[in-house]
Amino acid sequence: MITVNHIHYSAGQAKLLDDVSFDVQPGELLAIIGANGAGKSTLLKLLCKEIQVSAGEIHIRQQPIASYKLNQLAKFRAVLAQSNTLSISFKVHELIMMGRYPHFDNNPTDTDIDIVRTVMEETGTTAFAHRDYNTLSGGEQQRVQLARVIAQIYDQPQGLLFLDEPTNGLDLLYQQQILVLARNLADRGYCVVSILHDINFASRYADKVLMLKKGKRIAFGKPHEVVTCDNIHRVFNIHVRLINDDEFKCPLVIPSMILAEQT
Repeated sequence: MITVNHIHYSAGQAKLLDDVSFDVQPGELLAIIGANGAGKSTLLKLLCKEIQVSAGEIHIRQQPIASYKLNQLAKFRAVLAQSNTLSISFKVHELIMMGRYPHFDNNPTDTDIDIVRTVMEETGTTAFAHRDYNTLSGGEQQRVQLARVIAQIYDQPQGLLFLDEPTNGLDLLYQQQILVLARNLADRGYCVVSILHDINFASRYADKVLMLKKGKRIAFGKPHEVVTCDNIHRVFNIHVRLINDDEFKCPLVIPSMILAEQT
């Protein structure tokens, strides 16, 4: 679904990504983790074609990403940004319908209406379908925005979903709801790529984890391969211990109060 080969990206003299490679298959959720300034957001912008690589190659569905026009990508690739503030009032169902805009010209078809209705049911947003978006709580707004991007690719087999810190600023309940929805999409065959700050969330929900530090790939693979004490120490400059949980089949990270020396 996504193949990234030895990509580099520089802004002026600053090298933001340096020789990064990885792949994501249909039905997988990839979590990108790393400290601030690791290059996570830059990488996501490259995958979304917001910016172009300085060197290397990105292939989407076995085609160079440069070969796609943005309106072509919009039909099977959706992006949930960090910030989704609105200056104009919209009803929730109107906002979710915006996800279907790439698929119709003037008026939504019956298929578009059915998809929006189904997505609202699956995301738990039906109860406030006719409320003004700006009257919702932060967690409710995030669920509505996720419903919008899910609606965009709902009828696209092996669609792609990019999430930029989807749990940022949410309480524990809403964080879990968002990640469960993302996990369910991957289980249905979608390819989901998400930036996450919580290592335990990455370990719990992802099939693969990409760990970055200062634009370089430190580790890539299954959570138990990547989430190790040595890797976390190297990337986050903190000592941790890991607890293996038989129920979740993934390591849980317990931070130490003692910081490591900065490297």
